[in-house]
Amino acid sequence: MRHHMRIHRLGLLLVGASLLAAGCGTKADPNKLTAEYLPVPDNPLVHVRVLVRIGSANDPSGKEGLCQLAWSMLAEGGTRLMSFKEITEKFYPMAADVSLSLDKEMSVFSGTVHKDNLAAYYAIFKDMLLDPGFREDDFNRLKSNQLNFIEKTLTSNMDEAFGKEILNLMLHDGLPYGHQEAGTVESVNGLTLEDVKAFYKEQFVQGNLVVGLAGGYPADLPARLESDFKRLPETFTPHLSLPPAHVPQGIEVVIADKPTPATAISMGFPVSLTKAAKDFFALWIAGSHFGEHRQSVSHLYQKIREERGQNYGDYAYIEHFIQGRDKFPAPNHARRQQYFSIWIRPLANSNRHFVIRQALRELKKLVDEGISEDRFQLVRTYLLNYTKLYAQTLGERLGWQMDSRYYGYQDFLAEAQAVLPRLTRDDVNRAIKKYLNFDNIFLAVVTQDAEALKNDLASNAPSPVKYANPNMPQAVLDEDTVIQEYPLTVKLEKVRTAPAAEFFRKAGLPGK
Repeated sequence: MRHHMRIHRLGLLLVGASLLAAGCGTKADPNKLTAEYLPVPDNPLVHVRVLVRIGSANDPSGKEGLCQLAWSMLAEGGTRLMSFKEITEKFYPMAADVSLSLDKEMSVFSGTVHKDNLAAYYAIFKDMLLDPGFREDDFNRLKSNQLNFIEKTLTSNMDEAFGKEILNLMLHDGLPYGHQEAGTVESVNGLTLEDVKAFYKEQFVQGNLVVGLAGGYPADLPARLESDFKRLPETFTPHLSLPPAHVPQGIEVVIADKPTPATAISMGFPVSLTKAAKDFFALWIAGSHFGEHRQSVSHLYQKIREERGQNYGDYAYIEHFIQGRDKFPAPNHARRQQYFSIWIRPLANSNRHFVIRQALRELKKLVDEGISEDRFQLVRTYLLNYTKLYAQTLGERLGWQMDSRYYGYQDFLAEAQAVLPRLTRDDVNRAIKKYLNFDNIFLAVVTQDAEALKNDLASNAPSPVKYANPNMPQAVLDEDTVIQEYPLTVKLEKVRTAPAAEFFRKAGLPGK
């Protein structure tokens, strides 16, 4: 990942690339603990956050899912002196808990509590992370939960997430990012309690951690927090070497076949930029125009949902997106490799071929024509105001502060407020041309009768759309006659189908 040195609008020098090599935080010695603080003296709440620069990409080969199981033993297991049931009973009257968020290169343990309960809460919180019990019954319970998620929940009840995970496999199969955080049925079945203990001992070390506090915490708590976590070994895990993601050659398709009344579609390709890149802000405007998450400002939303009533969600993203509070992006899912994606669901099976065509046609128009001046002005103003809502809770504010360090900013959201007004429509359209394409794309589909869709795509058969509303506007119907014939170059050998139940049982895509 390239880190760009720049001068902050307020004249604050950003941390150097040598500091950023450790991933997050401002420290001289990568072996030692990093801390981030956000005091808000008048706030009666206190947020405690421990970010670990270790995620599922650090799973050893053949032990995919180990990071999630190990960290779950901390967040949902007992301490050496207290069972998880006892911890739950202690937390209940405090209205508190410890939550775990896990991604490819980051994991976060966090909790928010009223300051009146802070002493009791923190005493348990630190023991959960620093003095875990590693009980056999906790291990068996959490391993069983993880297996049930992989085997049943993900493929049976979460078609949106299922499609996104297929796309992830297409992008990263055989690479460090190339498995679901929970692992596979085969790998998790082979995990042992000793594996968990060894992973914790190796990875839960000072140099991998960023500890933080936000809110109305007492003045002496930062020193106690650092003293407690400095009991961990002084070492760190170097960044993983990340080979480039797979690049699609033409339109490559994987279809998961399952009995379902609705189709889920995810499509995308790697992009060679992250928030650290100068071009990120220009492409961000383009992505917001094309498919802002759960916002009617989205062009895809207007064309597919509003004009045609096809489905619920039609969105696009210029980087990995995890929804946090409400519809806003959750912090602390930073990655060194990113991808552009389009997400469409739930869609009537009868119209799946038509909407695939429509989405790709709209992507082509975006690349060929760019965005208009009116749309540029509208979306830039929208982003300037919308991003002010990203960090309203203590946890969000501290999380974005940690992400800012990771990407080399003093304050990323403040940087956005400074950079976005300086951008022009030409900047945005140049970024679109540089980073987006419509010819080479991975297409992941969860639907029924996969072979029929495979043959329709490969034969380039027309795909007339069906509407429940008999009074569709004539302009929409006229455009539909063009969309249903829009040529897609899909070679039969580039379309793979497999029963849904075969996914995530072993490493890689089924049948490969």
